[in-house]
Amino acid sequence: MSKLEDFLSAAEEQEVIQAIRTAESNTSGEIRVHLEAHSNIDPFERAAEVFDFLHMNNTKLSNGVLIYVAVEDRTLVILGDSGINEVVPQDFWESTKDLIIDGFKAGNVKQGLVDGIIMAGTQLKKFFPVQGSNDNELSDTISVG
Repeated sequence: MSKLEDFLSAAEEQEVIQAIRTAESNTSGEIRVHLEAHSNIDPFERAAEVFDFLHMNNTKLSNGVLIYVAVEDRTLVILGDSGINEVVPQDFWESTKDLIIDGFKAGNVKQGLVDGIIMAGTQLKKFFPVQGSNDNELSDTISVG
């Protein structure tokens, strides 16, 4: 069994998905999590490839957020779409990233992701509050590469 398969149990995966749904209920922003074992290229470049592959740049307000984790590389990237990057400070995702890493370091990967996702939703709400219907534009499932 690879490290990727050990990263989250099925029950933990469902808790992460529920955190995405909870976070998205307070914002028009869209959050995705992508896990893969290893990347052969720069993690930011790989996160950008995954962002495009998942069509995360197709949201109405360009407010998709990808939490990308290369498990065996111990790499984490949080990538926001252009609509987010135009309105938030440059270090906007650092506190979210730190919270997730703290969970990872404590040996609780699921809780790190859950805490980070909830924080991301709270931060997104400041810039992208729910207005009118809050359509779910992207899947809440965790993608695996």
